[in-house]
Amino acid sequence: MLTDSKPSSSQTAPDAGAEAIVIGAGLGGLAAAMRLGAKGYRVTVIDRLDMPGGRGSSISQGGYRFDLGPTIVTVPQVLRELWAACGRDFDRDVDLRAMDPFYEIRWQDGSNFTARQSTDAMRAEVARLSPSDLAGYDRFLKDSERRYAFGFEDLGRRSMHKLWDLIKVLPTFVALRADKSVYAHAASRVKDERLRFALSFHPLFIGGDSFHVTSMYILVSHLEKEFGVHYAMGGVAAIALAMAGVIADQGGTLRLNAEVDEILLSDGRATGVRLTDGQVLAADVVVSNADSGHTYDRLLRNHRKKSWTPAKLARKRWSMGLFVWYFGTKGTKLKWPDVGHHTIVVGPRYKDHIRDIFIRGKLADDMSLYVHRPSVTDPSCAPEGGDTFYALSPVPHLGHANPVDWNAQAETYRRKMLSVLEERLLPGLSQHVTESLVFTPETFKERYLSPFGAGFSIEPRILQSAWFRPHNISEELPGLYLAGAGTHPGAGVPGVIGTAEILGQIVPDFPREKTSAAPKPLAAE
Repeated sequence: MLTDSKPSSSQTAPDAGAEAIVIGAGLGGLAAAMRLGAKGYRVTVIDRLDMPGGRGSSISQGGYRFDLGPTIVTVPQVLRELWAACGRDFDRDVDLRAMDPFYEIRWQDGSNFTARQSTDAMRAEVARLSPSDLAGYDRFLKDSERRYAFGFEDLGRRSMHKLWDLIKVLPTFVALRADKSVYAHAASRVKDERLRFALSFHPLFIGGDSFHVTSMYILVSHLEKEFGVHYAMGGVAAIALAMAGVIADQGGTLRLNAEVDEILLSDGRATGVRLTDGQVLAADVVVSNADSGHTYDRLLRNHRKKSWTPAKLARKRWSMGLFVWYFGTKGTKLKWPDVGHHTIVVGPRYKDHIRDIFIRGKLADDMSLYVHRPSVTDPSCAPEGGDTFYALSPVPHLGHANPVDWNAQAETYRRKMLSVLEERLLPGLSQHVTESLVFTPETFKERYLSPFGAGFSIEPRILQSAWFRPHNISEELPGLYLAGAGTHPGAGVPGVIGTAEILGQIVPDFPREKTSAAPKPLAAE
């Protein structure tokens, strides 16, 4: 377990250069620290948890390792580029395995769809379900590739903090019909409702309502086809630990079990932080990988905001909450042989269920589940002969009227989830469960300081994306930068790693002269 990391003997900390503080050791914060370390900054990363990774950390219980958040890597080159920027080889530090198949989707009528990287295999799956939709699927793939080139390789890899950056790309947004939703675009290409689901559910993995999120996000289909879906042996937490190792070799420090209470300023700019224990740390650059809502509402609570005021944050649409049941089973290694690493169990409703989650804020009786079974690929996550699982159900966040009382509802909902799993995927499951752990939106609120317990920060609707999202260069305070899911380009492993790539472009290469004045608490204005 990492505590206050010190420079390794393989590389001496810089003799000169400015100090940088990164708030939060999630993947975005760790990647930002690596980028700043490569620029010569002396970096301190501060996190309230006892291990790095944030949502990408893990918990071990009863011999089982539960990967808490992201489970896949879809664009591994962003990680390889990050390591290369630090003079390192990602594949020497992390064992990344390509998945085949990617995942299986199962519907209530017994039909299924298996996603693979091969275009021929995918076309065969489409033809098996709905031969008349094959031409529309081919068109959808071309649409996805165009949006990838524009949305990921262009907009997603540069800062969008200037209004002119938005104005210049508006014609392309219009040409690509970014006003249409992901579902609407899929529905314009294929008629079979099962295929419409298979081509439109991906925004849920970054906290978006498929019926309202911009169709730019169909680019995920191209990401999967072009780069594959991968799993890191040891889970995403292994990537986080490898990132922490790079930071230590750069001379950086990782302070765990420490929480930032406030961002401080002097002479009108961010110059450090105060921890909850009262300790003050000075810095020339402050990067917040905390949720953007928490950053502006809590960490800058004594600074009058001109852009991200409490009222503006309250008006934003936030991503859904997550109910996640982590469980370990005994004697199941050869049981359920048809259940692979990733399975999506689709409930009886799609559009109305999404409305319950995002619009009505209602906890529905039915559910759709993402089921992760990493032990089929990585035996290290479970005792011999056993399996590790997690089952995730999207649920409303805590900001709706009459929010769910999870203290009263969590066990009831878990039992409903168990019934669905036994009926649809894992018959006899209840006889084999030996370890159990539940996360609700309340857990996300308390553990990750997520506003409303949202799983993925601000929802990525078109008017909450790119320039409309909290900027990587803070609009509120010079010297403050943002990383992670709540800023541009957004949530997901490639997205949060991308926030650090953008910081590498916009944080000065030659830091200004080191701050001599001690940071001062922000006075209320």
